Amino acid sequence: MVLKIDRDQSRFRQIVRGKIRENLRKYVTHGEMIGRKGRDLVSIPIPQLDVPNFRYGKNGSGGVGQGEGEEGDQIGKPGDEDGGTGQAGSDPGAHILEVDISLEELAQILGDELELPRIEPKGKAQLEQEKTKYSSIRRTGPESLRHFKRTYMEALRRQISSNTYQPVEPKIVPIRDDKRYRSWRTINQPEANAVAIYMMDVSGSMTDEQKEIVRTTAFWIDAWLKTNYQGLETRYIIHDAVAKAVDEHTFYHTRESGGTRISSAYRVCMELIEKELPAAEWNLYCFQFSDGDNWGEDNEQSLKMLSETLLPQVNLFCYGQVESPYGSGDYLRALNGRLGEKNENLVIAEIKNKDGIYGAIKQFLGKGK
Repeated sequence: MVLKIDRDQSRFRQIVRGKIRENLRKYVTHGEMIGRKGRDLVSIPIPQLDVPNFRYGKNGSGGVGQGEGEEGDQIGKPGDEDGGTGQAGSDPGAHILEVDISLEELAQILGDELELPRIEPKGKAQLEQEKTKYSSIRRTGPESLRHFKRTYMEALRRQISSNTYQPVEPKIVPIRDDKRYRSWRTINQPEANAVAIYMMDVSGSMTDEQKEIVRTTAFWIDAWLKTNYQGLETRYIIHDAVAKAVDEHTFYHTRESGGTRISSAYRVCMELIEKELPAAEWNLYCFQFSDGDNWGEDNEQSLKMLSETLLPQVNLFCYGQVESPYGSGDYLRALNGRLGEKNENLVIAEIKNKDGIYGAIKQFLGKGK
């Protein structure tokens, strides 16, 4: 039997989810969420939501019909300490409530709103595998699991305590009570067979605003993928004219400048896959972000590396181009012209501003690769 308070709580959660849906685009484009990554819960401000609550009067003010005053006197006279002192207004007051919600639930709401399909992983079908772990010792069990060292020690301890041990001519003969056996338990061990590789252009033509757009987009993509994969691995690559693999903190906080060679990021990505993440064992998701400004003849080399090496190995390769006042944007045109319609696992999106983040996530993950 469901208690009334449980029904009320469930109804309240439905209302909260509805309010989050109404304002989801604002939450997705809000950069402050990145700073909360890693916590189980995040606080979401929900506007225009009144929650019923009790209001208590002052202690010691007496009960009903008690205290000073005559019949017909006004209650709450102007000037009382609880009364307002401002002028009358016509606008409603703001009702803001902060609710705690898990990042996983928030990602699920995002997936529902964008109608993102569940991802069907390739390779290993089960992301959790049952493992047998021998973790203790017991007195009974099959002879094949007898623990010889522990059995010997028990027999030796018994003989010493009973004065039957002969140091000159030692002979240890275990009896039934001395025998010890290994004991096991079955645990579910997650297999991290999915990895998201994020590549970001940090060259001089990428402003702080463009980098924030990239990081916000990567944050929500990561949150969604983790609802599909337990134990999702992540790798981060930043590049200007030279690329390097970095940790998560560096990716989300770095400030660099310089020229641009997109091929340098592809080279580091290829090395990671070759040495650590073989395509036969991993579900590979690559997300590249740039303003499309690339040095000289590097477009040709980059496209060749992408088409001949990366695309044949990955589940999905997503290229997001942010609009920069300093970048030429040439790479997107070259990518569309050479590879855009020929590869099902290549998705290209333009992200002109923060409002474009929402649509880019849907483009990237909408195929459920």
